[in-house]
Amino acid sequence: MHKYRIVFMGTPHYADRILQTLIDAGDMAVVSVVTQPDRPVGRKRVMTPPPVKPTAEATGIEVLQPQRLSEAGVIERIASLSPDFIVVAAFGQLLPKSILDIAPCINLHASLLPKYRGASPIQQALLNGDKVTGVTSMLMDEGLDTGAILLKKSFEIPKDMRLHALTERLTEDACALTLETLRDFETIVPEAQNDAEASYCKKIRKSDGEIAFEDARTIYNKYRAFEGWPGIFDANGTKYENLQLEAKEGRYRAGEILAIHDDESLSIGCEQGRLRVGTLQPPGKKPMRAKAYCVGRGKRVGDTIF
Repeated sequence: MHKYRIVFMGTPHYADRILQTLIDAGDMAVVSVVTQPDRPVGRKRVMTPPPVKPTAEATGIEVLQPQRLSEAGVIERIASLSPDFIVVAAFGQLLPKSILDIAPCINLHASLLPKYRGASPIQQALLNGDKVTGVTSMLMDEGLDTGAILLKKSFEIPKDMRLHALTERLTEDACALTLETLRDFETIVPEAQNDAEASYCKKIRKSDGEIAFEDARTIYNKYRAFEGWPGIFDANGTKYENLQLEAKEGRYRAGEILAIHDDESLSIGCEQGRLRVGTLQPPGKKPMRAKAYCVGRGKRVGDTIF
């Protein structure tokens, strides 16, 4: 049986799952993995490999970790492997023409292109309250997620789904789409993207998580999109968890405590709409039930939470 020779380029867990799918496939042979250098992580700055590196090494696959793809010998090494495909998933660098010319470069992007080109497509779908998102396989060119579309796989987002669950679902779909795209590549007709419909998303920064109780739906979508990091927090740095969007509409003072409930959660007013908050975490402290937070600070219905 012919095996497709694959050079894989990717970095985070999303990429790692796609790499594992390729390793497990009987008709694929991953001949090299290109990823980002090890980085210091956490307060102790422990040098930590990107998720794809241990997966590759456990299977005896060569790992290249250039700071830049233009480093001496990198392009020559990839070319010497004579890959049938170069598969790219959240690699973190644009590919130069010298690599694009080696073999078809197929990118698995976690949005329905041309929507949400760029670094944070999954978060952006949640921030915008989208009802549908998905994964696109595309033939790469020198632009940022601008290449011709090969295949798409769509997914309807449940209204309470958060980042981790959506990432997991899209990762599963990307794994399936990778194999389908490679196996059917010769019969797929690439479709040029409509640049007039394109939108872009930026890298998420910690400051994006700050809230000021302006619009309840916007805050709830931030809560969904920023699960894990950066989370959502007020100007004092207090984090808000276990959030629900309350059905009652209305306009309120920003951050006004509207009710303290039997389950120790709070209803908090926004300039537009209201939220139910279960847990708060002041800076440097452990998370606590919302009612306990209020009791400890002498806050009552009618006061503002911050």
